[in-house]
Amino acid sequence: MSHPKVTVLYHYFHPDDVVSARHFDGLCRGLAERGWDVLVRPCNRGCRDESQTYPLKEDWNGITIRRVWRPRFRQSSNFGRLLNAAWMLVAWSLPIGRRPDALIVGTDPILSVLVAISWRLTRPGVKIAHWAFDLYPEATVADGMLRADSVLVRALRSALRVAYGCCDLIADLGGCMRRLLEKYHRQSEPAARARVKENTLARVAGSPTRDRPRPRRVTLVPWALSEPDRPAPPDPVVRKELFGDAALGLLYSGNFGRAHSYEEILALARHLRDAGTTICFAVRGNRADELRKAVRPDDGNVTFAGFAPESELEKRLSAADVHLVSLRPEWTGIVVPSKFFGSLAAGRPVVFAGGPDSAIAGWVREFDVGWVLTADNVAEVAADLRSLAGDPTRLAELQRRCHAVYHQHFSWAAVTAGWDRELRRLLPGRFRRTAPW
Repeated sequence: MSHPKVTVLYHYFHPDDVVSARHFDGLCRGLAERGWDVLVRPCNRGCRDESQTYPLKEDWNGITIRRVWRPRFRQSSNFGRLLNAAWMLVAWSLPIGRRPDALIVGTDPILSVLVAISWRLTRPGVKIAHWAFDLYPEATVADGMLRADSVLVRALRSALRVAYGCCDLIADLGGCMRRLLEKYHRQSEPAARARVKENTLARVAGSPTRDRPRPRRVTLVPWALSEPDRPAPPDPVVRKELFGDAALGLLYSGNFGRAHSYEEILALARHLRDAGTTICFAVRGNRADELRKAVRPDDGNVTFAGFAPESELEKRLSAADVHLVSLRPEWTGIVVPSKFFGSLAAGRPVVFAGGPDSAIAGWVREFDVGWVLTADNVAEVAADLRSLAGDPTRLAELQRRCHAVYHQHFSWAAVTAGWDRELRRLLPGRFRRTAPW
């Protein structure tokens, strides 16, 4: 078995417990178990507490960690995030250390993929892969912080067009994200090529992408952090705390920020007031207070619960019969809510409130694992949930299907095997033999 070398660039890593770092922990463990020599270069500071520091050199689970020393800029402030991004991009661009066969770049800090330009110029033989968890500057435009036609956004998109063109593989989180990324590669028209050539960055860094084939595209999603081996039955104590004596419990668990919506979910709750159904929000985030204020005094079947620690997460998720996921339509493709995968892993169907052209809506329809909720079909979804509340056999079968779909398509084993396969396809023949998984 050949042992190809891969370097992974991501802002945070073990032992940091931020969710995206946990996913990169799992990716690196999966690659190491499949015969890769893995080197990770995170920063040396904690995500939520910049005063927390980690050793610059460490070995963990067969993975070599070489951390980048970084000043104590506040990641929670916009200015601090920009400084952290600039610092890490410069550190990652320096041609020091070993030369890997492949490089994986994440999306933290923001605009991390720009490092692909320097790597293509200084290490042209390295195969570059990008795992896109979210898209910038698209997120700042959707959030109303920048205008789509602003000078800064247009400059960033020109730079990103070059960076994406330097990649050999781009892993997205679904078709909706892929459609947004594809816009960076529609440059076949003569007028479009002329516009790129006029851009200063494209003239300077254009040589790495000239005559290069377009990056290979693949969908590889973030798996659930808890993967029970069967749909877990509800814990009676937790079930009682969240839903009381409701015949059907719907749970929204996780972050509730600017990308999430609640209008359709509250409308659904009002259609289900007399159906023995309770909707519980266990949320935190910058729109959580707005959500609480939107709940009316007569919304007696809407409750709130505290945010569960990870040690209690499996009990919390399994206490519900159905899970709720939301995404505002203008954020479609910019992010893909990871709670969808956690819901399926727990063996729970999903009510997704979001755009019908999003990846999650497509998976819900393709695998028959829930409902796509829009302003136009609230009554229809409510009627089906009423029927489900009185049919425990149908509910159990639906939960088993969700669990099976997760393990076949979205689990840690399935996704890391996909990464191993896709990376080896980029390398010379002696590395293409995969581990016997």
